[in-house]
Amino acid sequence: MLFGSLFLCVILILIGFTNGMWQLATVMFFFGSARNLMTLSINTQGVAVQALYKKSIMATFHGIWSLAGFAGAGIGLIMVYFNIMPKLHFIIISVVLAIFTLYFINDTLHQKPIPQTRKPVFSLPDKYLLKFSFICFACMACENTMYDWSALYFQKEVNPDKTLATAAFVIYLIAMTTGRFFGDRIVTKLGIKTVLKFSGLFIFSGLAIAVALPYVVTAQLGFILVGFGVSCVVPMVFSLAGKSKNMSSSSAIASISTVGYLGFVLVPPLVGFIAQTSNLRWSFGIIAIFGALIMYLVSKLGDTEQQTEAPVTYD
Repeated sequence: MLFGSLFLCVILILIGFTNGMWQLATVMFFFGSARNLMTLSINTQGVAVQALYKKSIMATFHGIWSLAGFAGAGIGLIMVYFNIMPKLHFIIISVVLAIFTLYFINDTLHQKPIPQTRKPVFSLPDKYLLKFSFICFACMACENTMYDWSALYFQKEVNPDKTLATAAFVIYLIAMTTGRFFGDRIVTKLGIKTVLKFSGLFIFSGLAIAVALPYVVTAQLGFILVGFGVSCVVPMVFSLAGKSKNMSSSSAIASISTVGYLGFVLVPPLVGFIAQTSNLRWSFGIIAIFGALIMYLVSKLGDTEQQTEAPVTYD
């Protein structure tokens, strides 16, 4: 966590000093690597902290992550308003985040490495984790499709007003963030498997409504449902992955994330390809199938919440 966070801050500063496409591409590659090193470590820490509590807390962690997205956008607007150069903007943010990292790292759990026999640097998810990986893939595919295409869908298929399109995207983000802050309470009452089933249902229903009824009110309602649907899937899958008997929580989360991020990266361009050959309504209709896929995969999980958790050692 410490190395990934500080490395991310350094790389963020370097982004502001790039002078060409290849420089930027190289720095962004390392930025993505540092970001994932940090987030995978933090999610592993989150699973360890979750093990100390009887009630669910994982969704709230991801809710705070969503709030950080709003904070980043807000700070960006302030920097643009005061005409502050990107170089200075990135330096200020990096220094502040590095100070926070150094201050709070002392309050985290120290997880000692678990002694293991020699294994490959990376291994694919085992049979127990494979269904979780596909659930994560389907959710991330829908989530990033909404990031990349929801505003354009609203503008092209619902209403050409750019302001309304932006507002529809913001409504989706608010729904996703709200779902994460209320998700833990719901999971504690209903259980992870039930929440995942309803998450898939909300994703499918929301996209179906937006496609079948491309009007301002109905499309916004559909986006709200999708926001609620994607809100708790990844944190809950990570929480279940930490209970794998065959892999440590860090290895399990890394392997699931690898499959999941394929959905994040590969599916949104596919949406654009389908939209070129037909239209965005067809694209979103096909993406709705991922919501149905989540419901199907969750129905095949069995009583996953009774799995015993991999051993973790603390100081």
